[in-house]
Amino acid sequence: MGRLKLSTGTLIDRYLARLIALPLIATLVLSAMLLLLEKMLRLFDFVVSEGGPVGVVWKMLANLIPEYLSLGIPIGLMLGILLAFRRLALSSELDTLRAVGLGYGRLLRVPYAYAIALMALNLAIVGFIQPYARYAYEGLRFELRSGALGASIKVGEFTKLGKRMTLRVERSDNDGRDLSGVFVRAETNDGKTLAVTADRGTFLATDDPDTIILRLTNGRLAHDAPNYKTPRVLSFESHDLPIDLPTMETFRRRGDGNAELTIPELVRIGRSHTVGEPVRDRMRANFHFRMVEVAMMMLLPLLAVALAVPPKRSTSSLGIFISIVMVVTYHKINQYAEQMGGQGRIDPVIAMWTPFLFFAVLILWMYWTIAHKPGGQPIGALERSAARIAKAIRHMLGMDRRRGIVPAE
Repeated sequence: MGRLKLSTGTLIDRYLARLIALPLIATLVLSAMLLLLEKMLRLFDFVVSEGGPVGVVWKMLANLIPEYLSLGIPIGLMLGILLAFRRLALSSELDTLRAVGLGYGRLLRVPYAYAIALMALNLAIVGFIQPYARYAYEGLRFELRSGALGASIKVGEFTKLGKRMTLRVERSDNDGRDLSGVFVRAETNDGKTLAVTADRGTFLATDDPDTIILRLTNGRLAHDAPNYKTPRVLSFESHDLPIDLPTMETFRRRGDGNAELTIPELVRIGRSHTVGEPVRDRMRANFHFRMVEVAMMMLLPLLAVALAVPPKRSTSSLGIFISIVMVVTYHKINQYAEQMGGQGRIDPVIAMWTPFLFFAVLILWMYWTIAHKPGGQPIGALERSAARIAKAIRHMLGMDRRRGIVPAE
């Protein structure tokens, strides 16, 4: 009998694991893809406006994946558990499992196995992976703005090459190396000017990494100086014009923003007395923000179960809506609390952990109501109100159709 009971419990655990896995993975992938697609459009606009190579967009998106995963993992965990238990409740399997002696505490073993594994993953992401990925993302943005990624010449626009040279082209091929319809104007420190037009131009590398050659073919050159009475004009078949590349600024070191610091670095700076109190407050606020976001994942299985079971003879999806609203609201409250703690208006520990304790008490009460109170429904009042509102709307639509205001389908 003991072996049979153990085998049955194992089968139920595997069944629950399969039920949770599919919506969890689907929600996680879908949320990450939606966030990346929304960001991808803005990144394409940014890269094109800066004249950079399009391929850098994929590198920037790859560095954003950890940040979006840290947001998607809690929602995926909660919806995976909620949809699995909702399916059990609507098919009456949950009543059957409870009737044979499997309470909510026993059924929560598999959800908590998921929660612990995903919490460890999320802690690794927000604590160690995301800071380096964020720094790499900001580095790519800096290189795009500074031209270090080999920004192409913008067709039809005047492009500054250094402080004393302007270039305009009518056509650009071969990733910006072959130009057509070229106009160049250059100045020297002693007041001399050079204006060149050419049919074609090609960029060539030299032994000096700070200088490139613009080889122009079939053009005209006008050279002027303060001591010239008239500019000197000549035609040429080929002319090499050296271009001094502007000096590239080096990107800042990692850690100028607290989002780029790992958890040990936040703790070290937050306890250091060599920095000012405003810096310590920002470091402490960001550290506690990451901690409460990760700690909340241990309460998500309880919240999911409390909102998954609809009232008897009801198939309402209100619990799904409320669960998403609660998680998003909690995240926004934490962001606001982090700002207050970082500004020194309130102690970061109080600012970050007070909302956590409030939500923890609320979730524990909701779980106790569904698990230990006979017939308990933590959102029963909301379910009944939503049902009455829906019934009133259907009644109004039915009245309008009978009166001929709304055409019947």
